Amino acid sequence: MYRKLKLIDTVRVPPKRLDEDVDKVVKEMLEEKLEGRIDRELGMFIAVTDVKEVQEGKIVPSDAGVYYNAEFECINYKPQMQEIIEGEVVEVVDFGAFIGLGPMDALLHVSQITDDYVSHDEKNARLVGKESDFSLTEGDYVKARVIAVSLNEQNPRDSKIGLTMRQPALHKIDKEKAKESKKEVEVKKVEESEIKETESTNEEKTVECRVCGEKFKAITSSHLKKHDLTMDEYKEKYPEAPKKPGESDD
Repeated sequence: MYRKLKLIDTVRVPPKRLDEDVDKVVKEMLEEKLEGRIDRELGMFIAVTDVKEVQEGKIVPSDAGVYYNAEFECINYKPQMQEIIEGEVVEVVDFGAFIGLGPMDALLHVSQITDDYVSHDEKNARLVGKESDFSLTEGDYVKARVIAVSLNEQNPRDSKIGLTMRQPALHKIDKEKAKESKKEVEVKKVEESEIKETESTNEEKTVECRVCGEKFKAITSSHLKKHDLTMDEYKEKYPEAPKKPGESDD
């Protein structure tokens, strides 16, 4: 399952990049730190899509770098137990078939394919049923269920996902229909309890920056840096200005 997450993490910006745009550098540091990595709870980090806010930097003794806490959005992939998936056969081996699930491959073991005895036709690179006309080869598409998940944080390539087709409504599927459905990936948003963001069903609510006149979901420290202001200085200079939608500007 693909999910869009909103998270907070800390990254170190090296001294040689401190004169660059902090939002741009922090996003690159997050990409370098996270993309391709696996977290047992969150799954695999696919892409850091946006940096929402970068807080004030902090320094530590004997380190020339600056550490920033950043709120950001990312796309993650985490297979769920009992989840129904559709995927392409990317490799056939003597003990089963590997099914591509996007960023990861899952194993469909020969014992989990069909009730028929399945053998490996090495010459034609396919799996075939002994008493039926069933066959499975590279490029075929299947609908299967996730029955085992083992994510390895230290070595993502050692992560294991197990599938089965030995349940009702699980089978090979039409290749063209599979390609069409593959174009529409459902991305589910996960709201962390510490960072809840409510979107209006109509027009999105915004507040206006009293310095530049631009409108934002909220006035942040990251934006005020562009005007050489801290949040406290902004509040002192514009005490009546709301910082978030819904705040009084009296």
